[in-house]
Amino acid sequence: MPHINLPQELPGISAAFAFRPETAKPMRELAHVLLHEPNSLEPGERELIATYVSSLNNCYFCQTSHGAAAACHLGNSEIVTQVASDFTQAPISQKLKSLLVIAGKVQQGGKLVTEADVQAARALGATDIEIHDTVLIAAAFCMYNRYVDGLATWQPHDEAMYAPMGKHLAAHGYRTSSINANSPAGAPAADVAQAVHA
Repeated sequence: MPHINLPQELPGISAAFAFRPETAKPMRELAHVLLHEPNSLEPGERELIATYVSSLNNCYFCQTSHGAAAACHLGNSEIVTQVASDFTQAPISQKLKSLLVIAGKVQQGGKLVTEADVQAARALGATDIEIHDTVLIAAAFCMYNRYVDGLATWQPHDEAMYAPMGKHLAAHGYRTSSINANSPAGAPAADVAQAVHA
């Protein structure tokens, strides 16, 4: 049961966004720029960073929805599972592994990131923009995760509902909402939440 009066038909961050659209707009924009807009890191790689941080924060809604988006981008859900459980053994690039090290340290506390971590990522080909965005994705997802969990939002555990959400996010990003005045209050969560999650 949510701690405040959130829209009951909406799961996760979508309920909080609907409750406070003024803050939702910049939060959606940030997620769109970080995860969806052109970047030297592929969208699937950036979604993996978001998924990994969300898994460390034990935020079920974020790790599952962003994991679904990553799987859609990558065409492989097994990689998502491996990254969340032990990214060092996952079939991803060494550069991405070095960025996940940084992301994991940011999740614990930003001051834990060392110059050696940054130099290791650079040595594997990471650019300053990629390092910057990794840190910001990790920091932002600590915020998103705590927003979702701090309000005790409804987080359905039916994984089937997350696949269409991930597909929508991978295709369209995070700026727009599929909810409008004509959306029925009782619409299925998979339908109403596809475009509102960050």
